Amino acid sequence: MSKVSRTGRRLARHQRVRKNLKGTPAKPRLCVYRSLKNISAQIIDDVSGTTLASASSLDKDIKAEAAYGGNKDAAKLVGEKIAKLGTEKGISEVAFDRGGFLYHGRVKELADGARAGGLKF
Repeated sequence: MSKVSRTGRRLARHQRVRKNLKGTPAKPRLCVYRSLKNISAQIIDDVSGTTLASASSLDKDIKAEAAYGGNKDAAKLVGEKIAKLGTEKGISEVAFDRGGFLYHGRVKELADGARAGGLKF
């Protein structure tokens, strides 16, 4: 019996969800990636294969406000920034892709920040 790593299980969950979740021009996909020290989000149109907007805890304005990028405060700031960038491009509704991560902690804070910024999902 082989042992599957935590990352392997996350990637399997992500592939299972992505079979049915596609970003369209009318409703692009809000993709979240979480590492140990940072968190990032992208709004992606899968039909044309383009990234419409992106925000990360590594961005200078977020790094100035949040000293550490791997906590809930930084995740909320990233969510608010991605919502602001999305609304500037005329995007109001997105399909949320949590990337196989559990909807808890930093992923939930990013989603709450994006909702507070005006995105609907």
